[in-house]
Amino acid sequence: MNLIYNNIFHMVGNTPTLNLNVEQLENINLFIKMESLNPTGSVKDRAAKYLIDKIYNDGLINKDTIIIESTSGNFGIALSAYCKSRGLKFYCVIDPLISEVNEMLIRKLSTEVIKVNERDENGAYLLNRIKKVKEIKEQFPNSYWVNQYANQHNSDAYYHTLGTEMCNEIENIDYVFAGVSSGGTITGLSQKIKEVYPNAKVIAVDIVGSVIFGGKSKKRHIPGIGSSRVPEILNFAFIDDVIAIDETEVVKECNNLLLQHNIFAGGSSGAVFSAIKKYFNGKSFSKKPNVVTLFADRGDRYANTVYNEQWCEKFINEIETIKNN
Repeated sequence: MNLIYNNIFHMVGNTPTLNLNVEQLENINLFIKMESLNPTGSVKDRAAKYLIDKIYNDGLINKDTIIIESTSGNFGIALSAYCKSRGLKFYCVIDPLISEVNEMLIRKLSTEVIKVNERDENGAYLLNRIKKVKEIKEQFPNSYWVNQYANQHNSDAYYHTLGTEMCNEIENIDYVFAGVSSGGTITGLSQKIKEVYPNAKVIAVDIVGSVIFGGKSKKRHIPGIGSSRVPEILNFAFIDDVIAIDETEVVKECNNLLLQHNIFAGGSSGAVFSAIKKYFNGKSFSKKPNVVTLFADRGDRYANTVYNEQWCEKFINEIETIKNN
């Protein structure tokens, strides 16, 4: 295999897989795709590269097209970086909940950043961000709204790359766990893995406070997992079960991954790790099942939150206050 590249984005995908031994999970074989090792640090590099290449090659955009997306997370970083590398203009719509690190990176790499500061009727920013995207699209006729929540190219990226890699690397996949936010990753993964291993069970991991799978909406503190809307793209996913994880568990498991396994991972990774522990706790098998997941991003973007003791103390106190009222 040639490991010398002349473009950083030629290094998207083909991430290493870790067979992690966990004391509480001796009843399973756990395989983790380390997606933090993609060029901009997350699994979203796969979707950004695949989607932009696809729509450019299909003639849906040209070198003068303005790419627009509403995102305050990893997808915004990935899109801004990849569009810049291809000489394309990228307008990113964000809100005040964006982390300082993400905002800094997106502002440095994007053509324009528009921050929506007014909350919508749900007390969030999502609807007003979408409204702003539509205004920009009207202003610039030669523009393309990525719309990751509904764009089939988003899920296709994971079908053709991540899902294919998992099936090629791991024989007889029995379970797949994936965190859900925009829905693209689990949709593409479930399609590919069910195609190759029809009996595999796909477990969606959500966060308490997310409405994706019918949960009650409430304030969420950790980005990268959950949503205040239901992604249309999930209509094409094959999901067998859903586990919703409390944010306090996310904080706990992120820190456990760092202290016990030297893995500096992002919030959704802590949620997935917690879900796997809960799901397989106390279960016995005649043969260890092969369980596959991904750690979507790295922990440095959560250094001021999940890994910050003062933030954690304030966060836990806030959660306890809400529970007691």
